[in-house]
Amino acid sequence: MSDQLETASHPEKLRRVAIDPVSRVEGHGKVTLLLDENNHVRQARLHIVEFRGFEKFVQGRPYWEVPVMVQRLCGICPVSHHIAASKAMDLIVGAKQLTPTAEKIRRLMHYGQILQSHALHFFHLCSPDLLFGFDSDISRRNIAGVAEKYPDTARKGVLLRKFGQEVIRHTAGKRIHGTGSVPGGVNKSLTMAERNELRQDIDQIIDWSHDAVQLVKELHSQNPALYDSFGIFRANMMSLVGDNGVHDLYHGSLRGRDADGSILFDGVDYQNYGVLLEEEVKSWSYMKFPYLKSLGNKQGWYRVGPLSRVQNCDTMPTPLAEHERREFVAYGGNLPLHAPLAYHWTRMIELLSAAETIKELLHDDDITGNELMAGGERAREGVGVIEAPRGTLIHHYRVDDNDLVTMCNLIVSTTHNNQAMNEAVRQVARRYLNGREVSEGLLNHIEVAIRAFDPCLSCATHALGKMPLEVELLDATGHTLSALARSADGGFCTPD
Repeated sequence: MSDQLETASHPEKLRRVAIDPVSRVEGHGKVTLLLDENNHVRQARLHIVEFRGFEKFVQGRPYWEVPVMVQRLCGICPVSHHIAASKAMDLIVGAKQLTPTAEKIRRLMHYGQILQSHALHFFHLCSPDLLFGFDSDISRRNIAGVAEKYPDTARKGVLLRKFGQEVIRHTAGKRIHGTGSVPGGVNKSLTMAERNELRQDIDQIIDWSHDAVQLVKELHSQNPALYDSFGIFRANMMSLVGDNGVHDLYHGSLRGRDADGSILFDGVDYQNYGVLLEEEVKSWSYMKFPYLKSLGNKQGWYRVGPLSRVQNCDTMPTPLAEHERREFVAYGGNLPLHAPLAYHWTRMIELLSAAETIKELLHDDDITGNELMAGGERAREGVGVIEAPRGTLIHHYRVDDNDLVTMCNLIVSTTHNNQAMNEAVRQVARRYLNGREVSEGLLNHIEVAIRAFDPCLSCATHALGKMPLEVELLDATGHTLSALARSADGGFCTPD
């Protein structure tokens, strides 16, 4: 189904149905469907309707404030922005190599973030759909319903997230919007008491994370036809990979594969991300549409996040997660799986890997060290990239001689997934809604597809740029008195 109206010659005959807002996601978005008189879907779009201007209002601020400021983009994944900005600012202060303590504390902080975010998304936001059914009674299709029907599952989900938040608190200073990571390093290490407190529970956390993987596999085996086909579409994929192709969420180089799994590019220094990526603007969303320059905007869009990372790497860094990765790859016959619901399987593999990695770090004496900061020859520009829970996160800054930020560009995980989410929405609309009477349960199918990507919509709507804008002046009766539009090229005109 094309993004364009199939019945453009008679648009007045189309009926508009909106899902506003999309529920159980972070941020605000809506879906619009245009249906003809036979309820055939002629257009389906995911619109991001909120605007936040972080790329602009960090300009003029001292660079050392930025890692704390930009994490206000989000209350769910603030650590991701905190660390990505810090990595960019490391280059500004000349810290090309952090001290062992600083890097391992940041890694511990980051994997705590991965653990809590993945647990929140799967157990709180998505498990109601998966456990009860997409069109089940809406009154129980929520975390309260899960707690009532599946108390052990809900309890594990809550405590997994709590543990991740405690890791963040001990490394960043507090659970949300901490200050632990700074340009050139960190401002605290772990005390022995903090380390011992976390070590007491980590084996239980690993066991519960392993249980989470088994739960997803069980759900998949109960209805493979659904999990293998729901909202399916083929896409390129991109992520960071570490040395020797290992799955690494903190550092690495960029690797891309096509929909068949063949390498498109590999070993690309993320300082050069601008060579790979271009961002497109469309009039109906505040979120941009990135694509690979080499393939163009029609063929070059891609997806990021757990489904890409687990299939883009060559190995997981921890034994239990690697065993589960191999099983996942074997399930797909060593070819990429493209169904959006497969995100949940790979997300839980990453949850398990995060728990195992946290245990390794908690047994590393460097995390209680005293050498926290590094420095070197100053620079005017830096790019920081990490793998946030939702996918590749890019922070790019320039500063002037007065240490003030002059340029900021952010490409967040959900922005990378923009076109992919729209494709999922179209596929689900075509299969489940075409020719049927619209119901809440059927509309929830579309939301299920969006939730699979774990979108953070507030993170993704950060820049106005040359975004098309329409302003209408209405009288008291609602009739338009005048209107003005700004097009994508920056000019102004009277809208059609």
